[in-house]
Amino acid sequence: MSRKEDKVKDEHKDVKDQVEEAMEEAIDEVGANGENADEQPDSKEQELTEEEALKEDLQKEKDKFLRLFAEFENYKRRTSKERLELFKTANQEVMTAMLPVMDDFDRAMNELKKSGDENLLKGIELIHNKLKETLKAKGLERMTIEQGDDFDSEVHEAITQVPAPSDKLKGKIVDVVEPGYKLGERIIRYPKVVTGK
Repeated sequence: MSRKEDKVKDEHKDVKDQVEEAMEEAIDEVGANGENADEQPDSKEQELTEEEALKEDLQKEKDKFLRLFAEFENYKRRTSKERLELFKTANQEVMTAMLPVMDDFDRAMNELKKSGDENLLKGIELIHNKLKETLKAKGLERMTIEQGDDFDSEVHEAITQVPAPSDKLKGKIVDVVEPGYKLGERIIRYPKVVTGK
């Protein structure tokens, strides 16, 4: 072989080596870009999933907080309501204990009116009115029931039935034996009545 042929072969070899190197570099670049391209969506997906996971955790914590807050508000409302009921109940026991005293005063007033002693009547009236006003200021209210009112089993306690003195009083209240009292809106003693039949 001549030198010229050797030179051409060497050039071809060099060109071939250069082409192979260029191809390897291109393949490496494409591989690297391909890997980067694959890695980027994965990292984006991971970031999105991490972000979504954090959002879900945040939402769960918010829900948990709101439920806890609502439960606490209900607890406060319930305890304040129970406290008010306790005060009313304590007051109710005292008021219920005072009702027989009021009944005795009413009977005493009726008897004193029959006796005709004006000075004694005025003195007892003053004490009676003072007691009534004091109890009224604490929420005690006498229920107003009169002869001829309709009988209501939810509000009245019938102790007996008598023949009605007139047709108008049939099924109605004929007489009030014992007055009823309310404490606020609650009836603490139902009025005892006689109804006509």
